[in-house]
Amino acid sequence: MPTLLTATELTVRYGERAVLDGATLAIDEGDRIGLVGRNGCGKTTFLRILAGLQSPDSGDVTRRRELVVSYLPQDFMLDAAKSLEENIRDGAQHVLGLIAEFESLPHDSKRHEQLEHRIITLEGWTLDQRIATAMSHLNCPAGDRRIDTLSGGEKRRVALCRAIVSRPDLLILDEPTNHLDPDSIEWVAEFLDEFPGSFLVVTHDRYFLDRVAKRMVELSDGRFFSHDGNYTDYLLAKAERQAADATIEHKRQMFLKRELAWVRQGPRAQRSKQKDRFERYYDTAAQDGPVIEEDVEFCIPPPPQLGNRVVEVANLGMDLGGRTLFRGFNFTFQNGRRIGVVGRNGLGKTTLLKIIIGELNPTEGTVKTGQLTTFNYVDQGRLQLREERTALEEVGDGTEFVIFGDGKLSLRAYLRRFLFADDRIMTQVKYLSGGERSRLLLARILKNGGNFLILDEPTNDLDLPTLRVLEEALIAFPGVVLVVSHDRYFLNRVCTDVLAFEGDGKIHHSVGDYDYYLEKKKRLTVAIPPRRDQSAAIISTNKSAAHSRVAATKATKLAKPRKLSFKESRELEGMEAQIHGVDAEIVRIEDLFASPDFHLTHATQTRQLTADLAAAKENLAKFYARWEELEAIKAAAERLG
Repeated sequence: MPTLLTATELTVRYGERAVLDGATLAIDEGDRIGLVGRNGCGKTTFLRILAGLQSPDSGDVTRRRELVVSYLPQDFMLDAAKSLEENIRDGAQHVLGLIAEFESLPHDSKRHEQLEHRIITLEGWTLDQRIATAMSHLNCPAGDRRIDTLSGGEKRRVALCRAIVSRPDLLILDEPTNHLDPDSIEWVAEFLDEFPGSFLVVTHDRYFLDRVAKRMVELSDGRFFSHDGNYTDYLLAKAERQAADATIEHKRQMFLKRELAWVRQGPRAQRSKQKDRFERYYDTAAQDGPVIEEDVEFCIPPPPQLGNRVVEVANLGMDLGGRTLFRGFNFTFQNGRRIGVVGRNGLGKTTLLKIIIGELNPTEGTVKTGQLTTFNYVDQGRLQLREERTALEEVGDGTEFVIFGDGKLSLRAYLRRFLFADDRIMTQVKYLSGGERSRLLLARILKNGGNFLILDEPTNDLDLPTLRVLEEALIAFPGVVLVVSHDRYFLNRVCTDVLAFEGDGKIHHSVGDYDYYLEKKKRLTVAIPPRRDQSAAIISTNKSAAHSRVAATKATKLAKPRKLSFKESRELEGMEAQIHGVDAEIVRIEDLFASPDFHLTHATQTRQLTADLAAAKENLAKFYARWEELEAIKAAAERLG
């Protein structure tokens, strides 16, 4: 494939820290790249260099002639003096410039023909239509709205529209799914599937990466590591790479151990060979071992004991802005439950959280809170950090310790658990990366304790390793967790229950994770329950066979309708438990591959675990096919009386 852009030997240093250290990467036509790496590792710096907004300390970026690049940064800026639609149209200035030049030239001009060809290639004549389509699917407000009247989420959707309407050769997206609801995320995924150019995307949304990426690039220790395939393929390849590194390191350590014993003996014979052996020993000892990634250790203080009553809501209803958000909601929050709140933006999810903690009064119904219940609420905006303060000052607020259960933990030790090294602890907030700021905000809020933890979109701006540790911390939290999120992977790992806003004025409760909620929802509409994107290919392969069996079953019913046998009824009843069991095994193995210390703990099991994962996904697909078959028989029997 022809190359669009090549970054060669890029180096960028911030003080003593090199975020890019001789990094080299080529982007070709048709590339669908997912870029991953820890927060603060240099991803945003690299994107800014590609977009021409920053220069490296050394190294070069060569671009194809007339390459059009469109960039959605995390810290985007919109022109407050212009309307919403005018801001979106600004993203296609190069197209509008070509159209303006085209219209100013005489028809017989040679340049006129060249411009027309270029405009057609960029789909310039359908720009207005594409803007309207993007605004509709991303749920943007009216085009004449002023920018200063928009919420943070609405501004981000406008910025995303602006980035994609220009039909660039290279589209660079930094966290495009933040603040988007599931329907909008799905539309963005479909847009990227059909996108004719190349794109590079940074996102924490693991399902989104599995869906859109065909090549994964990891930025680690200042360098790029490229892997073909999507995010799941990358995890497997990285695990194999770490296993190989662990084997090499083990051999190196064994060699050093043997040679050290020889050196200590002080041999005197054969001096020339001695010298060679000494040199080989010191050369090997000077080599660096594999880099071991540190993990954030989310430090949620042990919560106080909950009483028999946690929170009970009865007949809850809320009207806001002249419309009804929900009615007749009844729910009892119980200790140990982790409840995910899902649904499109604007349906009342955040409003429900604020009613529960007492910030808003419901239109009808009651909220009864137990005497021992203590809320800790992390809202979407979180707290505003003070730029001139150090990380230590921001978390400490004049104190030197964090109350941790019956004891205390020093602020420095507390911040180290959030991956702040000593030099970063004393760094001013204005010099911290976006990821470090997110971790600092969480550290500041989570130190407040509480036994009822409420998180509104906690996954935004967190890197994948940090997300995994947050998930584990919430799973281990011995209180109640209520979390609003659009991150499907996060919801599946964390949640025991789902409260779903489906746009019908009701809040639907489902026991189980998010995938199970979707399965049950589709069962009610006589549809095939979906599974994780990772196993989509396997399920697709088995669906055709399942459809054939169902078709045969239906043909038999036309001749002589039948009901499920006793054995089949028992099989159907136990199907959900079997699916949950296999699903849990898939999650367990995938989590092992995602673990930073995989090569230390499971290096020798890489091949077996890969085989076990493939077998589990195949079994899951078979269970779904059988479930569909039995449900079809049951549904037909019920329809016929």
